[in-house]
Amino acid sequence: MSTHEVAAYLHIKERKVYDLVHAKKIPCTRITGKWLFPKHLIDLWITEQTRFPDAMAQRALPAPPVVAGSHDPLLEWALRESECALALNVGGSLDGLRRLTAGEAVMCGLHVLDAESGTYNVPAVTQACAGLDVVLTTWAERDQGLILKAGNPLGIRSLKDLRDRKARVVNRQHEAGSQLLLVHLLSEAGVKLGDLTLLDQPARSETDVGLAVLEGKADAGLAVSGVARQYRLDFVPLHRERYDLLIRRRDYFEEPVQKLFAFARTPSFQGRAVSLGGYDLGRLGRIVYNAP
Repeated sequence: MSTHEVAAYLHIKERKVYDLVHAKKIPCTRITGKWLFPKHLIDLWITEQTRFPDAMAQRALPAPPVVAGSHDPLLEWALRESECALALNVGGSLDGLRRLTAGEAVMCGLHVLDAESGTYNVPAVTQACAGLDVVLTTWAERDQGLILKAGNPLGIRSLKDLRDRKARVVNRQHEAGSQLLLVHLLSEAGVKLGDLTLLDQPARSETDVGLAVLEGKADAGLAVSGVARQYRLDFVPLHRERYDLLIRRRDYFEEPVQKLFAFARTPSFQGRAVSLGGYDLGRLGRIVYNAP
């Protein structure tokens, strides 16, 4: 977004936007002398500014038995097979953060990379969940990469190839952790998101990325390797990420959540992770953040 557009988006004056820029308090970049504001980073910045003055009132509200946030094929399967009575409503990592803090979910899946520190999820959680009794626990480490047509007819081996070979790329919604990761990886590769040939309609889940490639609507998309194996597509690994589950402490000890984690210790679950491929469960259940 331009300075004018981000001012309208935030309902503030352009002068205030410039003040935030000069104070280095808003995500922005300068290209050809103009300040530009990536919309997905602005949304993350807004999430990080959220405060909850009445934390006790928030704690008292019961949340529906919903798992929000980022889609994970292994988690989706486990929720169904464990019969833990938790429903899945995926909308992206940032959407999940918003829903959990608003009391609309008991759990959310996250894989939000903090580019500055190189760490996952904790910086976003500590900012967005200030005043809430939350615990962040690791679900899995996952291989993220490019999902490609079987046989890789365009010979794509890198992110630069997406641009140079004019591949049709299925994008993700801006709230998705995969979208944040894609922008970060593109930046490291010296490629701009705007340089890619993007489909008009973004994919809403990891599975939707695979289906878009399988059905010939796209030549490539960023997703976990399990999607490529599921649909017998090619896969170019790019990054190993950590996928965590964010839970209110009061809900962590309730039967639905405990039933899910108990199922995750069974041979059936371990076998499913192996069959999907690209999962490392060595840190499953490890607490990476426990709110004071």
